[in-house]
Formats: sequence, C-alpha cells, structure tokens
Amino acid sequence: MDLTFSDSDLSFRREVVAFLKNEYPSDIKEKQDKRVPLEKEEIIRWQKILHSKEWFAINWPTEFSGYQELSVTEKYILQEELARANTPTTIPFGMGMCAPVIYSFGTEEQKQKHLPSILNSDVWWCQGYSEPGSGSDLASLKTKAELVGDKYIVNGTKTWTTLAQHADWIFCLVRTETTSIKQEGISFLLIDMKTPGIEVKPIITIDGSHEVNMVYLDNVEVPKENLVGEEGQGWNIAKFLLAHERSGIAGIAALKRELSRLRELSSEIPLGEGTLIEDPQFRNKIEETDIELTATEFTELRTLAAMSQGGSPGAESSILKIKGTELQQTISELFVEMLAYYAHPFYLENEIGSNETVGPDYAAPVMPHYLNYRKVSIYGGSNEIQRNVISKAILGL
Repeated sequence: MDLTFSDSDLSFRREVVAFLKNEYPSDIKEKQDKRVPLEKEEIIRWQKILHSKEWFAINWPTEFSGYQELSVTEKYILQEELARANTPTTIPFGMGMCAPVIYSFGTEEQKQKHLPSILNSDVWWCQGYSEPGSGSDLASLKTKAELVGDKYIVNGTKTWTTLAQHADWIFCLVRTETTSIKQEGISFLLIDMKTPGIEVKPIITIDGSHEVNMVYLDNVEVPKENLVGEEGQGWNIAKFLLAHERSGIAGIAALKRELSRLRELSSEIPLGEGTLIEDPQFRNKIEETDIELTATEFTELRTLAAMSQGGSPGAESSILKIKGTELQQTISELFVEMLAYYAHPFYLENEIGSNETVGPDYAAPVMPHYLNYRKVSIYGGSNEIQRNVISKAILGL
C-alpha cells in the first residue's frame, strides 16, 4: 500500500487547513478545546458548514449525496485535519448509520423522504437497538411490533439510547415474529419520535452527564411504509449497520491528536530535575501506545482502501472497534496518571459545589472523560463479542 502523498493530495490538505482557519466557528472551537459539551444547535451548525463544503456525508454514494467524490487518501486527510483542529465529531446516527441502511435497503419513497433531511442535518436521528437484558445479545430483543391493518403497533423499551432527548426520529429493531431461532423474526422500523406513546427518560451516567436515555414505546402506531426492507430482514440489516458503526468507533485521527496533546502536556510537568515525559516508565507507556495506534491506523487504511473498491467493512471493522476503543481507554488513563491527584474532582474548601478544580485548567474534564470512556468497549457490540466475530470470520472457529 503506497502512502506517499501526491501533489494533488498535498494541495487538498492545504485546502482543508485553509477552510478550517476561515470557517471553523471560534465559539464552537473554544468550547471544544475546553471540552465543554456542545448544544444541539451548535452541532447542527457545524454539520451544515461541512455539508455546504461537501465534506459531511463523504462515504455516501455520489448519487445520494450530490458530492464530488473524494479519494480514499483525501478522506483520510480530511479526517486527520478535522481531528487535528479538534472539530466536533459528526453525529453518526443519521448520516453514518441510518442513511446507509435507507439507501441500501429502503424504497424510493423512503430515500426521497429521509436522505435529504439527513444530509442537511434538518432531522436528528437516534438508534433503538439495546434493551434491558438485550445488549450484547441483541438478538434476544423483546420490543414487539404487531401489524394491524396498515400500521404496526409497537410496544417495548429501548435503553442506552444516545442523545434521544434531541431526536426527531428513531430507527428501531423490533420483533415482528417469534421464532425458535432468535435472529429471525426481527424487523427494522423508522419511527417518528413525536408519535403518541413514546416517552424519553434520561439516564445520568457516572461522569454526571445526560447522554443516554430510556425510551418507552406504549402502543405506538407506525405506518407500514416505515418498514425498511422486508419483515424478518432486520437482523441482516443490523449486521450491515453495525459493521459501518464499528469502523467509525475507532476514531484514529482523534486518538493521534490526544496522544500528541499528552506528550506536550507531560513535557511541561516537572518531575525531579526534569519533566514527566523524561520518566522512563511513563515515556515507555506513551511509546507503546503510539506503536499500537500506528498499527491500528494501517488497519483502518486497508479497510478504507477496500471500501473504495466497492467492498464493505468486514471482520476488519471488529478489529478496529477493539483496538480503537482500547486505545481510547488507555490514553484517558494516561491523562489521569499524568495529572495524579489533580485529575480527581476536588472542590475548593470555601466553594463547596464549585466546578473549579485544584490544579491546571485542563485538569477539570480529565476525570469525567476517563469515566465516560469506560463505555466505549461495550457499545457498538462489546469487545468480547467482537472477538467472537473475528474468530468466526477469520479463523473459522
């Protein structure tokens, strides 16, 4: 695989850098750099900016995006520069997950109705997969959809539904038939979140944030035309979608930025007569992480190259998911180790309840970030399940 950048690639990189310098809103950048959570409107504003440049849905077929197609190398450069500038991560549920399902399995009417609004970030989607008791064993889901006339009547509960508090629509796996083989009888439905009978309740996670939710569906009426594909095809659609999701979870470009930041900050922290980066044990941990990250990056590049030739992410997506999430957790742990007690959420004695921490300003979000990232090895299919996927697909076990 030739990784030498051509003159046109280097020109494209300069174009991306110039675009970010001129078009990346300063108010959003400031919040991103301080790791302050963005509002829904700020995320949408940034996604619309990317869309206007044709750099939002870069993995869609051009017939649906209307974009000028980027090469694999240009996609790689774009993602790298977006991460280097610390731009917001685009919300994947519509653009990266539901849309590929719709343009691959949906009807012409579904494509015309949903793809333009997803492309323009006018509609916010969330994912209705996991249920209480049905997480990694997704095929055991119990949310039921019964066809009555021209509508499905849906009853059940979805959990860990990310950003459902903002969502206009939800794509759901539902059980339309009970069979002896649990992977059968599952269907894929698109549901308007404004439909009567839907209730969203927040789940406050250990880092204190409201990111995930419970979604209750009580006799929710869903038009039959909102079924994607055929009844009982939902499991195959889900596997297709999860392969795309897992490929994106790794977040290689962002990891490179965070590791670079870790090096920079640790070179400023005094330790003995030198700095923390000069400590052999700590430096070795950073170098080992860097080697793992480089190897994972090459796996991602091979996957992108295969997709550019018309292929789909296979077992490689599971490898990327495992290694990427392990690296995310490792780097978050190294930040905590670097800051020692300054990473913990201490409060000033005379300001009980204040969010002002003792220590450097950048220490404040480190512990919440560490706690939040305990989840990354679980969602999108736990890493234990991904190892089973790899053993079947590659080793034939």
